[in-house]
Amino acid sequence: MLILAGTPIGRVEDAGGRLARVLGEADVVAAEDTRRLQRLVDELGVTLRGRVVSYFEGNEERRTAELVERLEAGDTVVLVTDAGMPSVSDPGYRLVAAAVERDLPLTAVPGPSAVTTALAVSGLPVDRFCFEGFPPRKAGERGRLLAELAAERRTMVFFESPHRTGATLQAMADAFGADRRAALCRELTKTYEEVVRGTIAELVAWVDAQEQGVRGEVTLVVEGATTEARTYTPDELRALVDDAQADGLSRKDAVAQVAARTGVRRRDVFDAAH
Repeated sequence: MLILAGTPIGRVEDAGGRLARVLGEADVVAAEDTRRLQRLVDELGVTLRGRVVSYFEGNEERRTAELVERLEAGDTVVLVTDAGMPSVSDPGYRLVAAAVERDLPLTAVPGPSAVTTALAVSGLPVDRFCFEGFPPRKAGERGRLLAELAAERRTMVFFESPHRTGATLQAMADAFGADRRAALCRELTKTYEEVVRGTIAELVAWVDAQEQGVRGEVTLVVEGATTEARTYTPDELRALVDDAQADGLSRKDAVAQVAARTGVRRRDVFDAAH
Protein backbone atom coordinates (compact mmCIF):
# COMPACT_ATOMS: atom_id res chain seq x y z
CA MET A 1 0.00 0.00 0.00
CA LEU A 2 1.04 3.57 -0.69
CA ILE A 3 0.50 5.89 2.28
CA LEU A 4 0.66 9.66 1.86
CA ALA A 5 1.61 10.96 5.28
CA GLY A 6 0.94 14.55 6.26
CA THR A 7 3.68 16.03 8.45
CA PRO A 8 3.59 19.02 10.83
CA ILE A 9 3.88 22.46 9.22
CA GLY A 10 5.59 23.78 12.33
CA ARG A 11 5.34 22.18 15.74
CA VAL A 12 6.10 18.48 15.99
CA GLU A 13 3.44 18.20 18.74
CA ASP A 14 0.84 18.51 15.97
CA ALA A 15 1.84 15.08 14.66
CA GLY A 16 -0.60 12.30 15.50
CA GLY A 17 0.19 8.84 16.81
CA ARG A 18 -0.74 7.24 13.50
CA LEU A 19 2.02 9.15 11.70
CA ALA A 20 4.61 7.72 14.09
CA ARG A 21 3.22 4.22 13.68
CA VAL A 22 3.16 4.13 9.87
CA LEU A 23 6.68 5.59 9.68
CA GLY A 24 7.96 2.90 12.02
CA GLU A 25 6.19 0.07 10.19
CA ALA A 26 6.93 1.11 6.58
CA ASP A 27 9.04 -1.06 4.29
CA VAL A 28 10.10 2.07 2.41
CA VAL A 29 9.93 5.73 3.45
CA ALA A 30 10.28 8.15 0.55
CA ALA A 31 11.14 11.64 1.79
CA GLU A 32 11.50 15.00 0.09
CA ASP A 33 14.44 15.71 2.41
CA THR A 34 15.91 12.71 4.22
CA ARG A 35 17.66 14.92 6.79
CA ARG A 36 14.40 16.61 7.77
CA LEU A 37 12.79 13.19 7.97
CA GLN A 38 15.49 12.05 10.39
CA ARG A 39 14.93 15.09 12.60
CA LEU A 40 11.19 14.40 12.60
CA VAL A 41 11.48 10.73 13.58
CA ASP A 42 14.05 11.61 16.27
CA GLU A 43 11.60 14.09 17.79
CA LEU A 44 8.79 11.54 17.54
CA GLY A 45 10.94 8.85 19.13
CA VAL A 46 10.46 6.55 16.11
CA THR A 47 12.94 3.99 14.80
CA LEU A 48 12.70 3.44 11.06
CA ARG A 49 12.96 -0.24 10.18
CA GLY A 50 12.46 0.24 6.44
CA ARG A 51 14.64 1.66 3.72
CA VAL A 52 14.77 5.46 3.39
CA VAL A 53 15.00 6.99 -0.10
CA SER A 54 14.88 10.55 -1.35
CA TYR A 55 11.91 11.69 -3.43
CA PHE A 56 12.08 15.26 -4.66
CA GLU A 57 11.51 17.27 -7.83
CA GLY A 58 14.89 16.36 -9.29
CA ASN A 59 14.45 12.58 -9.10
CA GLU A 60 10.66 12.25 -8.90
CA GLU A 61 10.17 10.74 -12.34
CA ARG A 62 12.89 8.09 -11.98
CA ARG A 63 12.08 7.28 -8.36
CA THR A 64 8.39 6.84 -9.09
CA ALA A 65 9.08 3.78 -11.23
CA GLU A 66 11.21 2.25 -8.45
CA LEU A 67 8.55 2.86 -5.81
CA VAL A 68 5.83 1.39 -8.00
CA GLU A 69 7.93 -1.76 -8.32
CA ARG A 70 8.15 -1.99 -4.53
CA LEU A 71 4.39 -1.52 -4.22
CA GLU A 72 3.73 -4.23 -6.80
CA ALA A 73 6.06 -6.51 -4.85
CA GLY A 74 3.83 -6.09 -1.79
CA ASP A 75 5.76 -3.48 0.19
CA THR A 76 4.23 -0.61 2.16
CA VAL A 77 5.61 2.71 0.94
CA VAL A 78 5.15 5.87 3.02
CA LEU A 79 5.66 9.20 1.27
CA VAL A 80 6.42 12.34 3.28
CA THR A 81 7.37 15.84 2.26
CA ASP A 82 8.98 18.60 4.30
CA ALA A 83 5.69 19.89 5.72
CA GLY A 84 2.02 19.27 5.03
CA MET A 85 0.45 16.78 2.65
CA PRO A 86 2.46 15.22 -0.20
CA SER A 87 1.33 16.22 -3.72
CA VAL A 88 -0.19 19.56 -2.52
CA SER A 89 2.43 21.95 -3.98
CA ASP A 90 4.91 19.20 -3.09
CA PRO A 91 6.22 16.02 -4.75
CA GLY A 92 3.78 13.13 -4.87
CA TYR A 93 1.34 13.57 -7.74
CA ARG A 94 3.31 11.38 -10.15
CA LEU A 95 3.45 8.52 -7.64
CA VAL A 96 -0.25 8.79 -6.80
CA ALA A 97 -1.18 8.84 -10.50
CA ALA A 98 1.01 5.80 -11.19
CA ALA A 99 -0.54 3.90 -8.28
CA VAL A 100 -4.07 4.74 -9.40
CA GLU A 101 -3.27 3.71 -12.98
CA ARG A 102 -2.11 0.29 -11.76
CA ASP A 103 -4.99 -0.05 -9.30
CA LEU A 104 -2.61 -0.24 -6.34
CA PRO A 105 -4.07 0.47 -2.90
CA LEU A 106 -3.34 3.87 -1.39
CA THR A 107 -4.48 5.95 1.54
CA ALA A 108 -3.43 9.02 3.51
CA VAL A 109 -2.57 9.94 7.07
CA PRO A 110 -4.15 13.41 7.41
CA GLY A 111 -2.05 16.12 8.95
CA PRO A 112 -1.82 19.88 9.46
CA SER A 113 -2.37 22.03 6.38
CA ALA A 114 -1.07 25.54 5.79
CA VAL A 115 -4.00 26.12 3.42
CA THR A 116 -6.81 25.51 5.91
CA THR A 117 -4.84 26.94 8.83
CA ALA A 118 -4.30 30.23 6.99
CA LEU A 119 -7.95 30.34 5.97
CA ALA A 120 -9.09 29.79 9.53
CA VAL A 121 -7.02 32.66 10.98
CA SER A 122 -7.33 35.08 8.04
CA GLY A 123 -10.60 36.67 9.09
CA LEU A 124 -11.85 36.33 5.49
CA PRO A 125 -14.84 34.27 4.30
CA VAL A 126 -14.07 30.54 4.29
CA ASP A 127 -17.37 29.05 3.13
CA ARG A 128 -16.00 28.84 -0.41
CA PHE A 129 -12.32 29.01 -1.36
CA CYS A 130 -9.80 27.94 -3.99
CA PHE A 131 -6.14 27.03 -3.64
CA GLU A 132 -3.82 28.45 -6.31
CA GLY A 133 -0.44 27.22 -5.04
CA PHE A 134 2.68 29.22 -5.95
CA PRO A 135 2.17 32.04 -8.48
CA PRO A 136 4.55 32.01 -11.48
CA ARG A 137 7.98 33.51 -10.82
CA LYS A 138 8.11 35.58 -14.00
CA ALA A 139 6.29 38.91 -13.77
CA GLY A 140 4.44 38.56 -17.07
CA GLU A 141 3.14 35.06 -16.35
CA ARG A 142 2.22 36.07 -12.81
CA GLY A 143 0.31 39.10 -14.07
CA ARG A 144 -1.63 37.03 -16.58
CA LEU A 145 -2.61 34.45 -13.96
CA LEU A 146 -3.77 37.08 -11.50
CA ALA A 147 -5.72 38.85 -14.24
CA GLU A 148 -7.59 35.61 -14.88
CA LEU A 149 -8.40 35.41 -11.15
CA ALA A 150 -9.51 39.02 -10.77
CA ALA A 151 -13.19 38.11 -11.07
CA GLU A 152 -12.90 34.98 -8.86
CA ARG A 153 -15.54 35.32 -6.13
CA ARG A 154 -14.14 32.65 -3.80
CA THR A 155 -11.48 33.43 -1.21
CA MET A 156 -8.11 32.55 -2.73
CA VAL A 157 -5.09 30.96 -1.04
CA PHE A 158 -1.55 31.22 -2.40
CA PHE A 159 1.85 29.98 -1.27
CA GLU A 160 4.81 32.29 -1.85
CA SER A 161 8.50 32.44 -1.06
CA PRO A 162 9.46 35.27 1.32
CA HIS A 163 11.68 37.13 -1.15
CA ARG A 164 8.93 37.25 -3.81
CA THR A 165 6.09 38.17 -1.44
CA GLY A 166 6.37 41.93 -2.02
CA ALA A 167 6.36 41.61 -5.81
CA THR A 168 3.41 39.23 -5.74
CA LEU A 169 1.39 41.50 -3.47
CA GLN A 170 2.07 44.44 -5.78
CA ALA A 171 0.95 42.35 -8.75
CA MET A 172 -2.20 41.46 -6.81
CA ALA A 173 -2.84 45.15 -6.15
CA ASP A 174 -2.57 45.78 -9.89
CA ALA A 175 -4.84 42.88 -10.84
CA PHE A 176 -7.36 42.83 -7.99
CA GLY A 177 -7.29 46.44 -6.82
CA ALA A 178 -5.28 47.85 -3.92
CA ASP A 179 -8.31 47.92 -1.63
CA ARG A 180 -9.00 44.16 -1.80
CA ARG A 181 -8.75 42.59 1.66
CA ALA A 182 -6.04 40.03 2.31
CA ALA A 183 -4.00 38.32 5.02
CA LEU A 184 -0.30 37.53 5.04
CA CYS A 185 0.31 34.46 7.20
CA ARG A 186 3.93 33.84 8.11
CA GLU A 187 5.50 30.88 9.95
CA LEU A 188 2.14 29.33 10.82
CA THR A 189 2.13 27.33 14.10
CA LYS A 190 5.82 28.13 14.67
CA THR A 191 7.46 30.23 17.35
CA TYR A 192 7.39 33.46 15.32
CA GLU A 193 3.94 33.00 13.79
CA GLU A 194 2.54 36.26 12.46
CA VAL A 195 -0.67 37.13 10.63
CA VAL A 196 -0.94 40.59 9.04
CA ARG A 197 -4.45 41.56 7.92
CA GLY A 198 -5.57 44.54 5.86
CA THR A 199 -5.96 45.71 2.29
CA ILE A 200 -3.45 44.53 -0.29
CA ALA A 201 -2.03 48.07 -0.32
CA GLU A 202 -1.51 47.89 3.45
CA LEU A 203 0.24 44.53 3.13
CA VAL A 204 2.54 45.95 0.43
CA ALA A 205 3.43 48.79 2.81
CA TRP A 206 4.04 46.31 5.63
CA VAL A 207 6.43 44.28 3.47
CA ASP A 208 8.27 47.44 2.40
CA ALA A 209 8.72 48.40 6.05
CA GLN A 210 10.52 45.16 6.96
CA GLU A 211 14.18 46.16 7.19
CA GLN A 212 15.41 42.57 6.92
CA GLY A 213 12.74 41.51 4.45
CA VAL A 214 9.99 38.96 4.93
CA ARG A 215 11.17 35.80 6.65
CA GLY A 216 9.80 32.29 6.89
CA GLU A 217 7.19 30.43 4.90
CA VAL A 218 4.36 32.62 3.62
CA THR A 219 0.72 31.86 2.85
CA LEU A 220 -1.40 34.62 1.31
CA VAL A 221 -5.19 34.63 1.68
CA VAL A 222 -7.05 37.06 -0.60
CA GLU A 223 -10.69 38.08 -0.57
CA GLY A 224 -12.73 37.12 -3.61
CA ALA A 225 -14.26 39.65 -5.98
CA THR A 226 -17.46 41.31 -4.86
CA THR A 227 -20.60 41.49 -6.98
CA GLU A 228 -20.84 45.26 -6.72
CA ALA A 229 -21.12 46.71 -10.21
CA ARG A 230 -19.19 49.78 -11.25
CA THR A 231 -19.27 51.85 -14.43
CA TYR A 232 -15.92 52.78 -16.00
CA THR A 233 -15.46 55.62 -18.45
CA PRO A 234 -13.36 55.02 -21.58
CA ASP A 235 -10.69 57.33 -20.14
CA GLU A 236 -10.52 55.23 -16.95
CA LEU A 237 -10.24 52.00 -18.92
CA ARG A 238 -7.53 53.47 -21.15
CA ALA A 239 -5.58 54.61 -18.07
CA LEU A 240 -5.82 51.13 -16.52
CA VAL A 241 -4.52 49.55 -19.73
CA ASP A 242 -1.66 52.06 -19.88
CA ASP A 243 -0.75 51.27 -16.26
CA ALA A 244 -0.75 47.55 -16.97
CA GLN A 245 1.51 48.07 -19.96
CA ALA A 246 3.83 50.21 -17.88
CA ASP A 247 4.19 47.20 -15.57
CA GLY A 248 5.51 45.15 -18.48
CA LEU A 249 2.42 43.51 -19.98
CA SER A 250 1.83 43.49 -23.73
CA ARG A 251 -1.12 45.50 -25.07
CA LYS A 252 -3.13 42.31 -25.54
CA ASP A 253 -2.40 41.01 -22.03
CA ALA A 254 -3.05 44.43 -20.51
CA VAL A 255 -6.49 44.56 -22.13
CA ALA A 256 -7.24 41.04 -20.85
CA GLN A 257 -6.12 41.95 -17.33
CA VAL A 258 -8.24 45.11 -17.21
CA ALA A 259 -11.27 43.24 -18.58
CA ALA A 260 -10.93 40.55 -15.90
CA ARG A 261 -10.35 43.09 -13.14
CA THR A 262 -13.22 45.43 -14.03
CA GLY A 263 -15.75 42.98 -15.42
CA VAL A 264 -15.99 45.06 -18.59
CA ARG A 265 -16.15 43.12 -21.86
CA ARG A 266 -12.73 42.69 -23.44
CA ARG A 267 -13.95 44.24 -26.70
CA ASP A 268 -15.09 47.36 -24.84
CA VAL A 269 -11.76 47.66 -23.06
CA PHE A 270 -9.97 47.23 -26.39
CA ASP A 271 -12.07 49.98 -27.98
CA ALA A 272 -11.41 52.35 -25.08
CA ALA A 273 -7.69 51.63 -25.16
CA HIS A 274 -7.52 52.43 -28.87
